[in-house]
Amino acid sequence: MQSGPFPGHESGPSRTDRPRRIGSRRAPVSGHNCSVDDVATRIWQQLGASLHAGPSPHATAAAVAVAAALATVLLGPAWRVLRVVVTLVHELGHALVGLAAGRRFAGFTVNPDMSGATTTSGATRGPGLVLTTLAGYPMPAVVGAAIVHAATGGYARGVLVGIAVVLLLVLVRARSAHTVTVLLGALAADLALWWFAGSAPVGAAVLGLGVFLLAGAWRQLVNVARHGDRSQDPGVLAARTHVPAAVWVLCLGAVLAAATWWAGCSLAPFLPLP
Repeated sequence: MQSGPFPGHESGPSRTDRPRRIGSRRAPVSGHNCSVDDVATRIWQQLGASLHAGPSPHATAAAVAVAAALATVLLGPAWRVLRVVVTLVHELGHALVGLAAGRRFAGFTVNPDMSGATTTSGATRGPGLVLTTLAGYPMPAVVGAAIVHAATGGYARGVLVGIAVVLLLVLVRARSAHTVTVLLGALAADLALWWFAGSAPVGAAVLGLGVFLLAGAWRQLVNVARHGDRSQDPGVLAARTHVPAAVWVLCLGAVLAAATWWAGCSLAPFLPLP
């Protein structure tokens, strides 16, 4: 009997003798999934922590933040670049009060020259339209004072979460490419600060943002009062109500003064006042 391999069968190492190919199979993806899970867990934990009070800003950091915000508003080059933030809050103020008054928010734009426009639909006269028109100029001051109050209370990260939610909600109402760019830029800066910065930088930055909005509201109101442009909100209100524009400017100034007083009360314990 012939020994050896069966006819027609090539000789070669048996299955158990063949060398095993190392690395021929893909590595399991569990490591990748684990890292994604870790990031998701960290996001969830940070969101939860944002809803609770953290450390309040240090007195020195608060003073620096306030000084930097005021300098940004007073210095021409910095103001020309960053005043779009005040314009954005101004336009969203029209939208928010319009919705509260029963009007429909159709969209808004923020233009490269830092002007803006908000479109709402509803009754062509009445208190709802007046309140919607009135809301623009005081809204940055009111929002700024609220941000200052929250930041001094240790809720700076919560403010950043709230800003992100608002920006995402209004993104679908943007009516120009420039407006979308402004919203996405603001959202990216907001989320980067929330995710990467420590408690002290976050507290100082958010506090500075609040003061910037408050001071910027004053600058815009003074500017419109000086020029008396009838196309601006006080002039539009005068045309709709037959109340002089100067009276509306005084009403807006009263709201800004109240917001400034609120912010000052929140800041007083943190600033080296005599």
